[in-house]
Amino acid sequence: MNYLPIFINITQKPCLVVGGGDIAYRKINLLLKANAQVSCVAQACCNGVTQLAKNNTITVIEKAFEPSDIKSQVLIVSATNDRALNAQVSDLAKNANIPVNVVDSPDLCTFIMPSIVDRSPIVIAISSAGKAPVLARLIRAKLESTIPNAYGKLAELAGSFRAQVKAKFNNIEDRRYFWEKAFSGVVAEKVFSGKTDEAELDLQTQLDKSTDSEMGEVYLVGGGPGDPDLLTFKALRLMQQADVILYDRLVSDEVMELVRRDAELIYVGKERDNHSVPQDGINQLLVDLAKQGRRVCRLKGGDPFIFGRGGEEIETLAENGVPFQVVPGITAASGCSTYSGIPLTHRDYSQSCRFVTGHLKDGTMNLPWDELAVEQQTIVFYMALKSSKHLSEQLQAHGMRGDMPVALVEKGTTPEHKVHTTTLAKLPDLVANETIHAPTLIIVGEVVKLREKLNWFDAES
Repeated sequence: MNYLPIFINITQKPCLVVGGGDIAYRKINLLLKANAQVSCVAQACCNGVTQLAKNNTITVIEKAFEPSDIKSQVLIVSATNDRALNAQVSDLAKNANIPVNVVDSPDLCTFIMPSIVDRSPIVIAISSAGKAPVLARLIRAKLESTIPNAYGKLAELAGSFRAQVKAKFNNIEDRRYFWEKAFSGVVAEKVFSGKTDEAELDLQTQLDKSTDSEMGEVYLVGGGPGDPDLLTFKALRLMQQADVILYDRLVSDEVMELVRRDAELIYVGKERDNHSVPQDGINQLLVDLAKQGRRVCRLKGGDPFIFGRGGEEIETLAENGVPFQVVPGITAASGCSTYSGIPLTHRDYSQSCRFVTGHLKDGTMNLPWDELAVEQQTIVFYMALKSSKHLSEQLQAHGMRGDMPVALVEKGTTPEHKVHTTTLAKLPDLVANETIHAPTLIIVGEVVKLREKLNWFDAES
């Protein structure tokens, strides 16, 4: 971060604005919205600033700025078109340890004015660190259109209940769970509909009926193949409300950036012959954490039900009476092939597609090779990089042509996305001679030829 985002209480605190033009007028109004006591030093003022002075809303001192004008203000804004004057104000403020903002000069600022979405007491600030203010305003416009004005009323309602909720629940996790249910349920909907009195009654009823240390819940969430933009809305919501995140090695760093900041993170990743936590241990850990009243997100790369052992995990949860939800994710076969310009099915080349694991539970690769080695079919091998020589030999031994096109998609959909193309016969040599990192998906079929025409994703190949 270039700047630490903070909110400053300037209610009835002295603030100085240097300059009296239209830009200064906008900054003054922003300070007034935060209930500051504003003084303005300027040789000439626009009509807006003059009117504020006539209404005794601000104090205007019509003169040239002097160093003695900087006294004990809590912050200073310089909004003139005189670069030398702005630099002088900046230096003086910094020497006095007073936060200073110089309009359109990030290098002279110790703080910057962000674009703001105001749903007081909810306030959202968006900043580009001064590099792209127009982009920040566009983001603000998107948020303005999606966040109802009634969020402010919802926050006010929550504030009036805060002491009661704190007294009811000793555990901070229980308090958080109560509020998240309230904010995502009927109470919020009634506030948004203008039925604030009904919402207050419903919130009181929910509080009266709530008990400490209720059973938690487990969310089995598909994190997709790596690109965080491929997450579903539901996945993101549950990731941000979970108390604990159990994640595996296939979850990208970019996706992990989106989990709740204060959630406990537990790594349970697996590599071939190297399991940080055995699967039985993961299953039991999910049960234990939920029975402690915690909300647990089991975050998996791809989709939980496609070679993700999600079925095994929810079997254990069901047997122990633990409530759970499953959120599908974009599986690696779909994400990696799409970002590589390889359609898994095509009327001219492939009328079916098979997803196959290259690493069975017993460590073998005992697959129905006769069913796989057929024309007009796409085969996608998961976790088969180390078994590539074996699958090449078996497919050819069961009748597949040696010149069948093959693609290896390395770290698909991420910034390190890389595609290697070859043929089935040459696959072992490619893997032996190139440095290819897991996770890598192997796609076998005529559709691989379409990559030359359909590759749209700008990535290293």
